[in-house]
Amino acid sequence: MKAANKLKKVIVLGSTGSIGTSTLDVIRKNNHDFSIAALSCHANTALLAAQADEFGPAAVCITDAAAPVPEALRKYRLYRGMEGLLHMIRETAADIAVHGIAGTSGLLPSLEAIKSGKDLALANKETVVMAGGLLFDLAKKHNHVVLPVDSEHSAVFHLLRAHPPENVSEIILTASGGALRDLPVEELAEADVNTVLRHPNWEMGAKITVDSATMANKALEVMEAQHFFAVPVEKIRVVIHPQSLVHSLVKTIDGSLYAQISKPDMRLPIQNALTFPRLYPAEYGRLDLEHCTMSFTAVDKQKYPMLSLGYRAAKAGGPYPIVFNAANEIAAHAFLQSQIRFTEIAAITEKILALNWENLVNSVEEILQVNNLARSETTALIERRKKEC
Repeated sequence: MKAANKLKKVIVLGSTGSIGTSTLDVIRKNNHDFSIAALSCHANTALLAAQADEFGPAAVCITDAAAPVPEALRKYRLYRGMEGLLHMIRETAADIAVHGIAGTSGLLPSLEAIKSGKDLALANKETVVMAGGLLFDLAKKHNHVVLPVDSEHSAVFHLLRAHPPENVSEIILTASGGALRDLPVEELAEADVNTVLRHPNWEMGAKITVDSATMANKALEVMEAQHFFAVPVEKIRVVIHPQSLVHSLVKTIDGSLYAQISKPDMRLPIQNALTFPRLYPAEYGRLDLEHCTMSFTAVDKQKYPMLSLGYRAAKAGGPYPIVFNAANEIAAHAFLQSQIRFTEIAAITEKILALNWENLVNSVEEILQVNNLARSETTALIERRKKEC
């Protein structure tokens, strides 16, 4: 008699967001191999209750301490707030955590997942940008893997399994160009929030959609690639690819290019992270080449100054990637609140990066200190600009 497969236990952090709901759809389609150990949300407790009812986790967490708790969630082991989330990760038995929480608040949950003995499928860019060295050292120490969930890094991850790093001369990340890619440079300053949030290819949260339009997201991905693949920033290049079908490429030392090509569907890289080191059949990203057009152009540095600023921060290292991320996060939020113009996101980030940042960042505490200081400086700069207008 054949033994039943052991279910892989999964924690989904940010289960009500786009990464979280996509993860649950993958697990729904592969429920013979996976089970949900725990779920978390920030404030969408109604959806969390529906997810818990369907998947039956052992524990749930609501990180917004002020959010009301539906009666339906009280039958689960319930955690509240960020401290509660860390306790849930620590105290829940699981094989892997899928991390879909956005922003700087995702850093500590990433580290806790590794420290508590779980693999980490990571969609939170800020963790790697702010603390990539610490994260990967910790994963090595605890003999766990950090698997990329971003479509670009997932593509590179699998391409490098086929092409050893010593044979690769360049990593090429593709960028859609965001909602304003066809807008003339001289009109960017007048772009409003609704226009910027109309991404042509992907359905994402508001902040990351703004980052796509400024290409701050691609700057963060360059910093991520440095850590994920242990390559110097000079070996990472970005090209505009409007169709979002080629998710990344590697160039080998003989000049050949190898690409990962699929429809833009986040369920594919999520599934590949969950099933690693195996590949499972999937319908999500299947593509008929006969009906495709694929084009590539160089990045217009005048239109996308955030990418150049990101490269500058990546090369400087130390606290500068943390400062870049913090300044962009505050400025992007200010734009979403219609407090600043679209083009001011880059102008503000550049001014903050130009300050004296000689801080040490060898511990989580030091990383968070730099982050908090950069956020304060950015907020103060925005307030000063508002008074001058």
